[in-house]
Amino acid sequence: MAGSFILDFDDELYEELNLSEHSNLSIKFLNEDTFSCRPRPLPAITDIFICVFYLLVFAIAVPGNLVVCLVVGSSKQRLSPSDLYLFHLAVADLLLALSLPFWAASMPSGWLFGTVACKLTSMLTEVNFYTSILFLVCISVDRYLAVVRAGEAKGGGWRGPNSRPWNFGTCAGVWSLGVLLSLPTALHNEVFRPTSDGSGKEICSEHFEMDSAPEWRLATRVLRHLLGFLLPLLTMLACYGAIALRLWRTRCLQRLRAMRVIAAVVAAFLLCWCPQHLGVVVDTLMRAKLLDFDCVQRQAADQAVVFTQMLAFLHCCVNPVLYAFVGVKFRRNLQRLIQKRSRKRAAMDRPGMTRLFSRSSTNMSQDGSLTLM
Repeated sequence: MAGSFILDFDDELYEELNLSEHSNLSIKFLNEDTFSCRPRPLPAITDIFICVFYLLVFAIAVPGNLVVCLVVGSSKQRLSPSDLYLFHLAVADLLLALSLPFWAASMPSGWLFGTVACKLTSMLTEVNFYTSILFLVCISVDRYLAVVRAGEAKGGGWRGPNSRPWNFGTCAGVWSLGVLLSLPTALHNEVFRPTSDGSGKEICSEHFEMDSAPEWRLATRVLRHLLGFLLPLLTMLACYGAIALRLWRTRCLQRLRAMRVIAAVVAAFLLCWCPQHLGVVVDTLMRAKLLDFDCVQRQAADQAVVFTQMLAFLHCCVNPVLYAFVGVKFRRNLQRLIQKRSRKRAAMDRPGMTRLFSRSSTNMSQDGSLTLM
């Protein structure tokens, strides 16, 4: 949702508020400095705080997601569909994290990197948004097939013996769809200086021609809310509701506990992205004039979107923390990977030990399929 992270202020909307609030005043009593309804630029200390916050998220997210990719990618075993989708989820979070230094640098002094970087960075953010929730949908469908439709799934298709092309095709399809849905962001995001913003800073945000702005903005936001949140959320709720009902009926508490990582990942996504969606929905309704509001409420909505974006960006560093604290097998495989690398270095230092290390590494890899759960 890169187009919503730094909102362009609607000059026409604020000017209309100016007129509507003070239309009953005599013109001789109108003081522009007193009564003008303008966006409130964030205080400098707030800009610095957001900048530091983004850099901290970047410092945690990049190594964290790299470790997840390394642990999953170094497995000698065939990955389960859910592990494959969690791997791609980590890649998507890594891409979002790589965009954070650009957004951080733009907070104190405005956007400094030009139009091309603006479009690419915004597109990276948008691709992460769509691919993250779509991979979570893939995981929920895979868990549904594994638990509720176990007998049917083994016959073929997604979880059958020849499911590898299906799984990799699904990943390619998710990335392709994410890129396709992010193209409007790349098309409409530009670097410009809002005339209604008193800060004088250039921003990187969605920017439409005035005659088509309401239609384009409404279309792109409806697309985000439906395909990027509402429909995937309903799919996940349906799948996990059916799974919980089946496990409850069969009293399979062990399998229920085994899903705690996935449940935590889904919950983290919702906690991070729901406030951003709600803030943008309110902003959209105000711009479409479907909500009655005054100048103070308009300014509050603008600032709410800015702060909820911080929570949305936080999502890219949450999943590795969840794997480390909730995923028992993930910690076990990470420990084995560290031990394997340590033994390999030791073998390189001692001639004649390479063959022994090779045998021990082969034995260590015979521990069943890797899973983050």
